[in-house]
Amino acid sequence: MRVRKVLKIVGIVLLSFIVIVIVAGVGVGLYLHDKWRTETQQEALAAFYTPPDPISGDPGTVIRSELAPQWDVPGGTASRILYVTQGTNGEPRVTGGMVWIPTTPSDNTERKVVAWAHGTTGLGDACSPSRSYSAGMVLMTAWMAQMMANDWVVTGTDYQGLGTPPPYTYLLGHNEANDVVNSVRAIRNIPEAPAGTEWAVYGHSQGGHAAAWTGDLAQTIAPELTLKAVATAAPAAELAVIMDQQWDKTVSWANGPEMVVSWPGVYPVDVAAVVSTEGQRVTQSLAEDCILNAGMLGKVHQKLGQRYLTMNLGDNAAWARATAAETPAPFPASLPIFIAVGVEDNVVLAPTIAYMQQKWCAAGSDVTMDWLGNTKHMTVAEVAGPAAVDWIQDRFEGKPTQPNCNQQPPVAPYDPAVDTGETP
Repeated sequence: MRVRKVLKIVGIVLLSFIVIVIVAGVGVGLYLHDKWRTETQQEALAAFYTPPDPISGDPGTVIRSELAPQWDVPGGTASRILYVTQGTNGEPRVTGGMVWIPTTPSDNTERKVVAWAHGTTGLGDACSPSRSYSAGMVLMTAWMAQMMANDWVVTGTDYQGLGTPPPYTYLLGHNEANDVVNSVRAIRNIPEAPAGTEWAVYGHSQGGHAAAWTGDLAQTIAPELTLKAVATAAPAAELAVIMDQQWDKTVSWANGPEMVVSWPGVYPVDVAAVVSTEGQRVTQSLAEDCILNAGMLGKVHQKLGQRYLTMNLGDNAAWARATAAETPAPFPASLPIFIAVGVEDNVVLAPTIAYMQQKWCAAGSDVTMDWLGNTKHMTVAEVAGPAAVDWIQDRFEGKPTQPNCNQQPPVAPYDPAVDTGETP
């Protein structure tokens, strides 16, 4: 009996071991197959995203375009484009992007334009939205279909350096604004659009930072266009406040490397002064990882007791100056802004946006707040999308705004003066 029992236990252990080996093998196989498929796709797209030498044409010139049916939305046809934009010093650069055009024939009147500014994706080629269909598109479909039904055309820049040759430009507001504005110029150069001069921008997370900078700079960049409104979802606009709360958290492993490879090309900042030894070792690879992979690896580092940053960037004079320079200013009352917030956002924390509401309202900006319960970071733009579209429609129609600065936020605004270094 004992022998049978032992043999039974041994059999169970062996079977469990075999199952674990098979599952692990399948997992590795799927990972390798997915990696091979991604690399194959990116190799096939490389020629499309290779800029001409030299780059010629005015900002907004479309270098090449092709249909991208995997990105089609109800009522709209998608294409990927490569277009001319401007670098940090005004030099010609290129960036990729997407355009969506309603399938309903134009009645020969100029269509309104909405520029979509996406959130952080990672800096690798495969992370570029126009180069890789992702789950993010699923989150856009409902409000994109609304825009097509409104007979608007929509652009979506990748941002320069993302899917195209570096330098990278993560959270560099002037570059982001150039790319957003020039995407509008680009779609105006597509005869099938036909796009007019009135436009709005909608941005999420990093794209909220881009949208805010677009609001500040659009008239200077493209005086021939009329920006009617700026809509944002979880905007990463108040950089110092975000860093105060998140510098020593897991999110710093995902977003920090992209800043660290982008900002030294523009600002005299010392990476070694603020990034840990382990952080410096993995900075380039994490920056080029797509955001979900970078986030998972960041969790591993954090669990091991490692930190990406050795200090709050606000405590380093050079980094603090750069952060202040990359924080957009509140708008004048003539340019309305819509700000959607997820109360449970774990990246751009709700107290950060409450602080932004307080600051921008005090400055006299025309602010419409949309506080969303049970909504986290990745889904804010999706949940707020229909309301943002309706709000933009009202701006296109010239209806008066209904600012709600008097609305009490559901959380207390973050107060830098009493920062404890802990996430609220």
